[in-house]
Amino acid sequence: MKHRKIGSASVSSIGLGCMNYAHGYGNGLNREDSVKLLQAALELGYTHFDTATMYGGGLSESIIGEAISDRRDDYFLASKCGLYPGKNGAPRDIDGDPKRIKQACEDSLRRLNTDVIDLYYLHRIDWTVPIEDCAGAFADLIKEGKIKAYGLSEMSAETVRRAHAIHPVAALQSEYSLWTRNPEIATLETCCELGIAFVAFSPLARKFLTGKLGLEDVRNPNDGDMRKVMPRFAPENYAQNLKLLAGYNAIAEEVGCSPAELALAWVLSRGEHVVAIPGTTSLDHLVENARGADVEITPEIAARLDEVINHARVVGHRYSKGQQADIDTEEFAA
Repeated sequence: MKHRKIGSASVSSIGLGCMNYAHGYGNGLNREDSVKLLQAALELGYTHFDTATMYGGGLSESIIGEAISDRRDDYFLASKCGLYPGKNGAPRDIDGDPKRIKQACEDSLRRLNTDVIDLYYLHRIDWTVPIEDCAGAFADLIKEGKIKAYGLSEMSAETVRRAHAIHPVAALQSEYSLWTRNPEIATLETCCELGIAFVAFSPLARKFLTGKLGLEDVRNPNDGDMRKVMPRFAPENYAQNLKLLAGYNAIAEEVGCSPAELALAWVLSRGEHVVAIPGTTSLDHLVENARGADVEITPEIAARLDEVINHARVVGHRYSKGQQADIDTEEFAA
């Protein structure tokens, strides 16, 4: 698989988002199959594995620690703190206190069965803690040799610049795909300017761009499927969004690749500083996603894709009001 840079490290341009098998869509794998998935990813050339404390309350991290820590030198390991399972019935707990960041790192190191994390993110902004204080905590962890670099997730260009002024930010992770264009407002360009890698999560639009999520799937979601509270997956909105796939699938056929491969190729075409981390619970999809790194699209194809699926044509916001309250990423004007 082709490689790109995060800081000084070389990583597979398509990495593996390690949420799905433990958290998020209500269709997680058992531990044995999760281990097999991770081991297969290494064999396929994936060298960038992205997890978080939030994913299954540490379950995703512990499975990585079990499955591939004996090959620690073969992969780039990223995890996140600052977003945790909620307490007393709350859906989530956001805490950017420097002491909590440092304790979370210790806990992640133990679960991941490693001495150092290559890239450690602040998963969500804590509006009560200055980002400068958070950056200082990550800088301390770097000095202590517990992490090699730090990143931010779903943060604005202004926040990135403030953190970067305290200690260089290695990566910004945000949702980015043909139907989620918020990074194009400011952060994609800011990352390029500052030499920061841009890590695109949900590059397959939470399965929409694979063409394998039908209307009945969103009408009858699994228990624990986070999409059921996302407006663009509401059945009345999703029915409209599905109409966009006809033109999109026609372009994929013309290019000679699957819709998923085309979606990943488009994300990678947005800049040499961009990498993608699709998640999956399927070995077949793991293989398919890896092929997306080898699909080349011309500027003409990219322009046609931009026309077929874009922010203006998608019906529904990407997050609910509750989810949006935790996001610092720039928003398009209404």
